[in-house]
Amino acid sequence: MSATDLANFLTANPDVIACELTFVRGSSPREQGTFMLVGQEAIFGTIGGGALEYMVIEHARRLIAEGRAEAVMDVPLGPEIGQCCGGRVKVGLRFADQALRRELAERMAAEEAKACHVYIFGAGHVGRVLAQILALLPVRVEVIDTRQDELDLLAPFIPFRRVAMPEALVRSAPSGSAFVIVTHDHALDFLIANEALARKDASYVGMVGSRTKRGKFARWFVEQGGDPALLERLVLPIGAQGLGDKRPSVIAALAAAEIMVHIGEREASVEHVPTPRNMGVASGH
Repeated sequence: MSATDLANFLTANPDVIACELTFVRGSSPREQGTFMLVGQEAIFGTIGGGALEYMVIEHARRLIAEGRAEAVMDVPLGPEIGQCCGGRVKVGLRFADQALRRELAERMAAEEAKACHVYIFGAGHVGRVLAQILALLPVRVEVIDTRQDELDLLAPFIPFRRVAMPEALVRSAPSGSAFVIVTHDHALDFLIANEALARKDASYVGMVGSRTKRGKFARWFVEQGGDPALLERLVLPIGAQGLGDKRPSVIAALAAAEIMVHIGEREASVEHVPTPRNMGVASGH
C-alpha cells in the first residue's frame, strides 16, 4: 500500500484509531513499529492478522464508539487467545488527529522513498504479469520498452517509460536497483545486461531465456571486454527454480519471489538498519 492509498483512506474515514506494535518479545506475526489503521467500517494495513488483529480491531472500534483518545494493550500470543506464536506484544492505540495523520503520511512517504527500484525491461507477456505482481510488493516498479503498443497493454496503475535506448537508463538508476530483462530482442537484452552487470551495486540482474542463451551471452560479454567473474551475478534463466515451466505467468511469479530474495539479502547486508519510530504511544516497559 502506498502513501496515496493512505491519503485516500484517511480522507474517507474521519474517525480512525492508529494501532502500532510498540513492544515485541519473542515470536510475533509482525515486527515492532508495524501499524494499522482502524476506522468504523474499514481497515488500512495489518499487524499480522489472526486473533491478535481481531482483538485490536474490536478494541479500536470500542475507543471510537466511546470517544476515547488512546489505550495500550498487552497481549500474550499464546493459547489464551488461540494464537500459537508464543511471544508477547504491546499495542499502542491512539486517535489519529491531524498531527498523527501528517506523521503517518511522512512515514509512508519515507518508506516508499527507500524502497528498492525494480526496472522491468520489456512489456511483453512475462513483463506485464511480473509488473502486476511486483506492484503488490514493497518495491518501486517501472516498465521500460521501446514499443508503445505493448506499454498500452499494461495495467493502468503500472508506471512505465517508452525510450529509444533502454540500456542507457541503467546507468542513472539508484544504487541497489534490480534489473529484469525480458525484452523481445536478444541483442537489446545483451546491451541492457552488459550495463546492468557493470553496476556492482545492483541487487539483482536477471534475464529471461535458456541455458543456451546464457552461453551465447557469456561469449558475447567476454568478447566485449566484460569481466567473466561478473557473469556469476547474472540470473539466467529467471524464475527457473527447477520447475521448467515456461508459462509466462509461472515464470513471472517465480521471478518475483527470486527478485525479492535478492533484494532482501542485499538489504540485510547493509550495515545500519533504521529502528522503526513509534507514534508517541506509551509502550509501558
